[in-house]
Amino acid sequence: MCGRFAAGRTPEELAGIFGIERWEPEETLAPDFNVAPTKEVHVVLDRPLKDARDPRPVRQLRALKWGLVPSWAKSPEGAARMINARSETLHEKPSFRRPFAQRRCIVPADGYYEWVTAHDERQLEVEGKKKRARKQPYFVLPADGSVFAMAGIYEFWRDATLPPDHPQAWWATCSVITAEAETTPLGVAPAEGPRSLSDIHPRMPLMLTPDRWDAWLDPARTDETGLRELLAPPPGGLMRAYPVSTAVSNVRNNGPELLGELEAPEEGTLF
Repeated sequence: MCGRFAAGRTPEELAGIFGIERWEPEETLAPDFNVAPTKEVHVVLDRPLKDARDPRPVRQLRALKWGLVPSWAKSPEGAARMINARSETLHEKPSFRRPFAQRRCIVPADGYYEWVTAHDERQLEVEGKKKRARKQPYFVLPADGSVFAMAGIYEFWRDATLPPDHPQAWWATCSVITAEAETTPLGVAPAEGPRSLSDIHPRMPLMLTPDRWDAWLDPARTDETGLRELLAPPPGGLMRAYPVSTAVSNVRNNGPELLGELEAPEEGTLF
């Protein structure tokens, strides 16, 4: 899954990477090294500019709330449960079907965090023979240090309790698409611990390689079969993972120090 990630690149950096044509200074977000559900995140999307005469889609960098609220929802209360959308069933689910066809985006990240508990320890917890063990967080990122372009979808929700001209009358929200975690060996593996991403967690964010960015963002592409082909996993061996401090487990902690690589898992944690 993807429940926490790091986004430390500036809008200027993202503009150069993705060919951004438009971004609003008031939507600039500070670097965030512990992004949690319901926070605002930068996304890349292709969409005509509001009130523009030219209908041409423009590549924009926008700030959206992480946790998708379907357009038909009566309230936004379930947003925290809609942070991820499974690639296998994306086209079927009422909450995700229309955004998948019409409103796709990229959520740029440095990488994501995932917590791991060893199998034997987990079984002892299930059997009630041991209290819940402290999990070891890992940071997962492209081995070459490039941007982690997470496939996403976005949606608009109208708050009917507010007048149309109210600044919060419309919500723009997003979800990160996930896929089965890679079972192939990591491109760069830690000295000890997991050898593949599936050893850490059975799910992972779907990473889009640069050759798929334009097709994914193109709002003119609505063919379900063609879109589902874009959900194929990238080649194996592109990722690395390393243990980081358990300080990241507390959402109040934030800063580049959270990305510091540990030589070995912290004492008292697993792996």
